[in-house]
Amino acid sequence: MSRDVVAVATLVGTLVMLRLMSNTVLQEAGNLFEICFFYIRNSYPGMLPDISQELIYSCISIVAVVAGPFLIVTILMNSIATFSQTKLLISTEPLKPKLSKLNPLQGIKRLFSLKSLVELVKNLLKISVLLFLIYRYFNEAALDFYRFLDMELSAACKILFDHIFQLLLQVVVAFTVVAFFDYLYQWWSYEKDLRMSKQEIKEEYKQMEGDPKVKGKIKEIQRRRAQQRMMQQVPRADVVIRNPTHVAVALRYKPDQDNAPVVVAMGLDELALRIVAVAEENNVAVVENVSLARSLYAATDLDREIPPEFYGPVAEILVYVLKLDQQPPAAH
Repeated sequence: MSRDVVAVATLVGTLVMLRLMSNTVLQEAGNLFEICFFYIRNSYPGMLPDISQELIYSCISIVAVVAGPFLIVTILMNSIATFSQTKLLISTEPLKPKLSKLNPLQGIKRLFSLKSLVELVKNLLKISVLLFLIYRYFNEAALDFYRFLDMELSAACKILFDHIFQLLLQVVVAFTVVAFFDYLYQWWSYEKDLRMSKQEIKEEYKQMEGDPKVKGKIKEIQRRRAQQRMMQQVPRADVVIRNPTHVAVALRYKPDQDNAPVVVAMGLDELALRIVAVAEENNVAVVENVSLARSLYAATDLDREIPPEFYGPVAEILVYVLKLDQQPPAAH
């Protein structure tokens, strides 16, 4: 919100009321003088306590008639200029006490900030414009002042009022231009302050997506649990096809429920050795086939049937394992 816009709006309202109520102001001022002169002319010693109350009431009523409309228009223009910028926003935040305002370091920081520099330049510009307009006014109008000596008071006051009104009108126009650019600056500053810093963006990303450390920990737990469930399926496998130490793929084939052999476990390196160890502990056949083990690991997914191109090699291994299971144990 630009405070200069509010000031200019208030000044415009006052200027309009000054033009509209000029006759009323002059008339009420004349009435005030007449009342005062009446009491002076008809007063006597000891009368002041009797007329003071009546005189005060008369002055208050005249001031209310003259200043009341100006006050109402000022408040109205101030409110319109404020709420039009803030979109009817009402906040009590500026009324709350802030101890940071008492901090000298914060005060020095605000003193040398960009906002303070802009305010300084803006105030110097307004003072310069005002002094220039006043100088030009007196330079042009001073020649007319000598004519006031030959005029009636009302005529001289009217000419002086017109001059002052023209001066105020020029001030309003000049300050309107300043207020327009100040509003643009306040808008730009407000949008700039709304932007988040890099740290704030990181914190927001953490809140939305989760802390990377926590996410990594969760993924580690999920991976460990998935491996545990996978290792529980190894004893139900029919065969484990392995590359000696690097790859192991466990297959299950139940003709009554599977259309093709299904991968129930697979792993590399240490996990491959664990799969083989669990298979041997549960008397699951382990067959070494380097090329087939690598191909199955690269082309298949866990809990999925093997692709058709592996039907032949896997079928040969399953037949071989079935024959081994049908052979009687060797006699000792």
